[in-house]
Amino acid sequence: MEVTYLLILLLVGALATYFSGDKIASKVALFFGLASFGFSVYLLNLYNAGQATDFVCVWISQPNIHFALRVDGLSLAMILLTTSLTPIIIFSAFGSEIKNAKAFYALILFMSFAMTGTFLASDGLLYYIFWELALIPIYFIALIWGNGDVEERKKAVVKFFIYTFAGSLFMLTAFIYLYQKTGSLLIDDLYKADLNSSEQLWVFLAFFLAYAIKIPIIPFHTWQATVYQKAPTVGTMLLSGIMLKMGLYSVIRWQLPIAPVAAKEYLHIFIALGIAGVIYGSIVALRQKDLKKLLAYSSLAHVGLIAAGTYTLTLDGLRGAVLQMIAHGFVVVGLFFVAEIIYRRYATRKIGEMGGIRSQSPKFTSMFLILVLASVALPSTFNFVGEFTVLYSLSQIQIWFAILGGTTIILGAYYMLKMFQHVMLGETNAKVFKDVTFNEGLVLVVIIAVLFFFGMYPKPITDLITPSLENIITQINRFN
Repeated sequence: MEVTYLLILLLVGALATYFSGDKIASKVALFFGLASFGFSVYLLNLYNAGQATDFVCVWISQPNIHFALRVDGLSLAMILLTTSLTPIIIFSAFGSEIKNAKAFYALILFMSFAMTGTFLASDGLLYYIFWELALIPIYFIALIWGNGDVEERKKAVVKFFIYTFAGSLFMLTAFIYLYQKTGSLLIDDLYKADLNSSEQLWVFLAFFLAYAIKIPIIPFHTWQATVYQKAPTVGTMLLSGIMLKMGLYSVIRWQLPIAPVAAKEYLHIFIALGIAGVIYGSIVALRQKDLKKLLAYSSLAHVGLIAAGTYTLTLDGLRGAVLQMIAHGFVVVGLFFVAEIIYRRYATRKIGEMGGIRSQSPKFTSMFLILVLASVALPSTFNFVGEFTVLYSLSQIQIWFAILGGTTIILGAYYMLKMFQHVMLGETNAKVFKDVTFNEGLVLVVIIAVLFFFGMYPKPITDLITPSLENIITQINRFN
């Protein structure tokens, strides 16, 4: 029963923020964001103590639909990622002037509510509802508070909405078919569905379309860079830091265990698609002149490697993918926040119009450099743990997968350090770069602390997620 309180807390927080008015909306949102994180830690303690925190009740009797929430190590890891990044993202916006702040911050909390529900749901229809609900707030955040030309922004956001919504309809169709086979949408019943190889393939592909668009995996990525660029930085953080993890999590939780035969038969194809994203994203990032677009394609490269890890169907692959999901969430939020800090002072995102920041703000330069090095998986940072584990799992399938996947480190180091050189070094920009404020510095320090702590000591997370991943691997191997 306790798990439902987390969803209630986030939903009440969204309502309270909206009705609090513009002046204190940000503070109210931050309070509920921190409270949700605190409650997530409480759920973690219950889980570690062996106390059941699942919740199941009949929601609709005909058809047989349950309001079912499940807490295990995997879902807890994603909930902790969501509820820890939410207050960080809210706090990062304190330095920006936001019109209609009450609606803006309320939408952030509502999106956190929907994403948390997606990670918790263990009934197919309930999961689908939360999945779609998460799309609504980011649509309005990007549309109303986004950047650039209004018409271009509308075009990008509408494309994103239609694209992702259309992909989700294939997933809904798969759930309807599975219900006809099992008479239930509870995840345990779906795992036991008696599907032949042909049925598994169609179900697998239906799920893949929804997840490939959300992650995104090429060639379903065309919405990503433009939306990341046009959305306000808070929206970009939500998309890259948390929302794309919904797709990666769902591959592990729903797609692979329900259709394991298809996953094994076409394993090499889907690993290849993930690695293609690594190479494509890295090469395109090299050519970017806009800082947010460069970071967007960098994110595409990193999530391509994570997706490849999930499709290895090995414990190391799944574990490395989850570790990298969490690490990527923190580092990409930090990098987009750095871009926002620079924009607040220079009013530009063009890399060619920046430069010389190091001489004016050495502390900010040091923090930015740490995030850049974390992004390219420097040993002792969190990203290194996840990327090394994923690459090791790829080598178990085919050594060339590991070699090609490893290009994300080589190319990433090149374009990220080259970007750092142009943005932070060189001749001083004509505009004065004011040093970071206490609030800005605090956000960066918290993110860097997380990256170093779990880079040095990932054991708490690996211990948390491994039992759940072992159960999923057992489910995947049930047809052996």
